[in-house]
Amino acid sequence: MSDTLPIAPVSGHVRASIRPPGSKSLTNRALVCAALGTGSSTLRGALKSEDTEVMITGLRTLGIKVEVRDDGQTLLVAGCAGKLPASQAELFVANSGTTMRFLTALATLGNGEYKIDGVTRMRARPIGDMVTALESLGASIDSPGGFPPVVVNASGLAGGQASIRGNLSSQFLSGLLMAAPYARAAVTIQVEGPLVSVPYVRMTQQVMQTFGVTITVEDDYRRIEIPGGSRYHPVDYPIEPDASAASYFFAIAAITGGEVTVEGLGLQSLQGDVAFCECLRQMGCHVQYGGHEITVTGGPLRAIDIDMNAISDTVQTLAVVALFAEGTTRIRHVAHIRHKETDRIGDLATELRKLGANVVEDDDGLEITPTNHRRMPGASAAGRVVPGKTVEIETYNDHRMAMSFALAGLKIPGVSINNPGCTEKTYPRFFEDLARMVSTAISR
Repeated sequence: MSDTLPIAPVSGHVRASIRPPGSKSLTNRALVCAALGTGSSTLRGALKSEDTEVMITGLRTLGIKVEVRDDGQTLLVAGCAGKLPASQAELFVANSGTTMRFLTALATLGNGEYKIDGVTRMRARPIGDMVTALESLGASIDSPGGFPPVVVNASGLAGGQASIRGNLSSQFLSGLLMAAPYARAAVTIQVEGPLVSVPYVRMTQQVMQTFGVTITVEDDYRRIEIPGGSRYHPVDYPIEPDASAASYFFAIAAITGGEVTVEGLGLQSLQGDVAFCECLRQMGCHVQYGGHEITVTGGPLRAIDIDMNAISDTVQTLAVVALFAEGTTRIRHVAHIRHKETDRIGDLATELRKLGANVVEDDDGLEITPTNHRRMPGASAAGRVVPGKTVEIETYNDHRMAMSFALAGLKIPGVSINNPGCTEKTYPRFFEDLARMVSTAISR
């Protein structure tokens, strides 16, 4: 893929259906539980992407057998029964936060030394709170300044009690939870302060339960108990399509006034990001839920004031939709996304301004007001763009910046996406699927 990808505007509304690739979050959680299990598990509908490939490579480096079939969509995992075969390993996780956090916790169950590192951005993403919590459970970990690289000097987890702040990353808690069943004694985790992205912790709980481990949750995930002697069992596990990826296609319906159906998701989905559709409903779209599909139909868009803490991976998608809404959209309670693949508040604001929006950011979120409200098909307003001028969107090597801002280019002429290849992280074929969908655009 070229270094810069121009996005061609569509003149009509898009009517299409799609089944996005498997969920990254579910794939990586299922990989960890299967790897620690007592037998062989099969994961079906898995995601093939950079994030899942570095997880698979990491597990293999630790001596766990993972067989890949069906172009990465079927994974056969031979569980190690909680005993890591390798006594020494160097693991490279690129910029995969889930892999860094999950493998750090998993490595404490081994017997030896394990180094976990990533790209330059990963070394700026905090892990100190998780390290402290693991040390409370008996681990020995070196982490300079509370950031990667991490060196785990492992001799198993003793168990006991640990506390962890909940306002930085739910991945810390998820990593602790998945490793905890293999501690030598029961584990109790106390979450201090508000917990961000609760649906992702609930997802972790549900995956663990499917693999045979039941945890006790009290006070809305403020206190969690994992019984000693719990073990994961082999499972034939189906993986849902990625709900975060689905947000881009729902947004296409919103900004083009079209109709998009995403197959494989519904109200009973394990992924909290399906709630993005309710954001679009508040903005003026019609949302219809089927048993295994969700359809969004666009309409005149209005601004909303929304707490997106629980669905923070869709903040960038909603921010782009806000470019086409009447009024000022306020996104709140997402301070933790500054520590993702990039600063997803500050850098998002910078790119939105390139498209003519007035953006006010603070520690907690941002406000987005489109300017030069010129009417466009399927939308109330759009950003101010000088005719004939190319607007290059910097993606900061963040897959979600690339995918969300590509949607803006469907209605705003002259938008180009720098480093479009960064979508390899979670959705390698995104631009192919986008092109197929927009080819269905029907002129009014």
